[in-house]
Amino acid sequence: MKFGFKSFTMDDIANDLGISKKTIYKYFNNKHDLVSQTVTHLHEDCLCKIDQVCQLGFNAIEENFEVKKIFKEMFQASTDESPMYQLEKYYPMVFEKVMKKEFIMFQECITTNIEKGIGEGLYRKELDISVATRFYFALIMAIHDGELFTYDKNTINKLEINALEFHTRAIATPKGIEELEKQLKNINAY
Repeated sequence: MKFGFKSFTMDDIANDLGISKKTIYKYFNNKHDLVSQTVTHLHEDCLCKIDQVCQLGFNAIEENFEVKKIFKEMFQASTDESPMYQLEKYYPMVFEKVMKKEFIMFQECITTNIEKGIGEGLYRKELDISVATRFYFALIMAIHDGELFTYDKNTINKLEINALEFHTRAIATPKGIEELEKQLKNINAY
């Protein structure tokens, strides 16, 4: 995350860890294998953290903002370029595998969140949940498209907050908009 998927070398990793390259190759066949396993591990770690947030009893909108904090922390050490853009550009097979898993995970999480929000009166009852979920996924993925957006240190985080706000405003009831405004004030406070 710190140096990007393309620019780091196996020598860099060995030096940073204070081990030999031979030791790395004991566990990973090549750099592609290392990237694949690392991304899979990060993905699974992210899922665990999201599950933990969902167990804390936040309302649906608060929950989305808490999950957003997880992503901000995970990508804080990222280089200027989007990690997803780099993955797609330099490791397309790994990217495709991750995106298939990501879509399934995202769909389940957002569907559950929308159903919860409808039950809490924060989201509109007449929503087509499948369409709302796919729109939000497409919006989030567009943020990581290096041809659509250019990046500096905090661009991705700001764009993801904008996407979350846009998504929430599109599906919220007046009560939900009040909660959204509260969450936006909290985010702007730190």
